[in-house]
Amino acid sequence: MSDTAIDYPRGLTFEKVWAMFQDTDRKFQDTDRKIQETERIIKESQKEVAEQMKETDRKLGKLGNRFGEVVEHLIAPNIEGKFNELGFKFTRTSTNVKIIDYETSKTSAEIDIFLENGDVAIAVEVKAKPNQDDVDEQIIRMEKLRGYADKRQDNRRYQGAVAGAVFSDSVRAYTLKKGFYIIEQTGDTVKINIPEGYIARDW
Repeated sequence: MSDTAIDYPRGLTFEKVWAMFQDTDRKFQDTDRKIQETERIIKESQKEVAEQMKETDRKLGKLGNRFGEVVEHLIAPNIEGKFNELGFKFTRTSTNVKIIDYETSKTSAEIDIFLENGDVAIAVEVKAKPNQDDVDEQIIRMEKLRGYADKRQDNRRYQGAVAGAVFSDSVRAYTLKKGFYIIEQTGDTVKINIPEGYIARDW
């Protein structure tokens, strides 16, 4: 059997064709390296962006907490008088109240502002801009507070309120639906924003 010769086009030799294949392979390898380098740069950029976003969220959260504290300080001095105008006659107002579960020695609930008299107590949650989750958390807080009161044979009515500088219409409606008072910041004072004849929920 005789070897079959490859008929290269004019001007091409095996060496030239092999060199072309090698050059093409080098170009593929170079392209692959560039792709890998691009992917590495993208991953590093994504990591940096994620870290920057995390830091921004932390700063915004800290700023939000400070703003919430400012709102709380604006609301607390005025709130007792506003409720007393509705006939409550509160005799005691406290801020930053912690409810301790003595069986576990852990804090079961924290109340921003707590108003009391011999018949009723109102727990107020203060947020810069309340949302629906804040209202739901206040429901849980009220249930814990009711349980704490029952253990102490405290038979007073317990009611809740959500206070804030800004309420959306939807959150305002949801808050009322769940039986809470709405306390809104207006200038340098506050108002209890409830419909005429509104009856808050008792816990």
